[in-house]
Amino acid sequence: MNLVQLLQTCFRSILRNRMRSLLTSLGVIIGVGSVIIMVALGEGSQREIEKQMTEMGTNLLYIYPFNWMSRSGRYIPFRASTFTRKDLQKLKDEASFTAAISGRVEPGLDVVGPEGSARLTVLGVEPDYIKAQNWKINSGVFFNEDDLLERNRVAVLGSATAKSLFKDAENALSGQIRMANIYFTVIGILESKGGDSDDVIMVPMDTAMARLGFPRDIHAIYMSVVSKKYMEAAQNEVELILRESRNIREGADDDFMVMNQKDMIDMASATSKTLTTLLAAIAGVSLLVGGIGIMNIMLVSVTERTREIGIRMAVGGRKRDILFQFLTESVILSLMGGILGIALAFLVCRIMTMMNIPTAINPLIVAGSALFAALVGVIFGYYPALKAARLYPIDALRYE
Repeated sequence: MNLVQLLQTCFRSILRNRMRSLLTSLGVIIGVGSVIIMVALGEGSQREIEKQMTEMGTNLLYIYPFNWMSRSGRYIPFRASTFTRKDLQKLKDEASFTAAISGRVEPGLDVVGPEGSARLTVLGVEPDYIKAQNWKINSGVFFNEDDLLERNRVAVLGSATAKSLFKDAENALSGQIRMANIYFTVIGILESKGGDSDDVIMVPMDTAMARLGFPRDIHAIYMSVVSKKYMEAAQNEVELILRESRNIREGADDDFMVMNQKDMIDMASATSKTLTTLLAAIAGVSLLVGGIGIMNIMLVSVTERTREIGIRMAVGGRKRDILFQFLTESVILSLMGGILGIALAFLVCRIMTMMNIPTAINPLIVAGSALFAALVGVIFGYYPALKAARLYPIDALRYE
């Protein structure tokens, strides 16, 4: 039997029971579609994280008052103490590669505006923070050193926050918001960066500490380096300055951590990749379930067509021809499921993109899913095909 005749025979057998064939392929459709969708969601999220971090600037150092310690073979974060004003001031005085530097405190507060209220993270920061984090003002101004020293009740809102509190961001400028029963005047609206970055309120750090009851300690320090080529030197310098400021003896571990933009992106990407791999593996289980379904229906098909197999053998059909026929039918069923699963994944990803959920379909994953679907057909179709090929012609002809 040549290839054309083989395919014609297989398609004729499959189309004879269209609904059964579709339902048989359903497990593979769901499996392939799920794997592609999960990976697309993971890669889309990863690209969105990288995009948002890159928009913050490429010369940033993030300085946190905690480090990692080893416990039973695992690394866990530990916090020795928060930063003090002494640590921050020493960095401002002695760091030689600094373009901008700002401390940050950030408890959550209930914020009330004229048209709405919400519990938001309120950032107590210094005037340099907007430069260190590569923010831009869309309208109005950012607070200055005088606002910081005089502890003025002024606030700068993210675009999403302005809309939620005032309904229209244009109405927010010069408007009043209430936090901890204290009224603040909105003096600026930030440009949109997308995502959670737009859901933010910034006030002078001294105002936050004195008027809003924020802790006197500093949760984190953000530093912008004058040039990308000085990043490593700046990071080493910061570590030396802080070790001296925090009286860490020689040979002892740091009780703080300095990370650059690349470190942050790598950490976020590693977490995203791990989660994506886990979800794709879980989705891949349905492919195996689909393979079992194909094996089951092919065994039924062999039983139903026992007499047909006997007749073909009686007129000269070889065992190899019978084996290839049933194996090809299994692969075609699995590939049909794979193709329909790919189409389903593209459709779902398109809908999610229209809903502003980031997705990125990887062509290698699509090709790999199709090949894996064919492999499932081979693996789970081989036993039924072998069973059909091993039938004795006399017994097959007697079968009713």
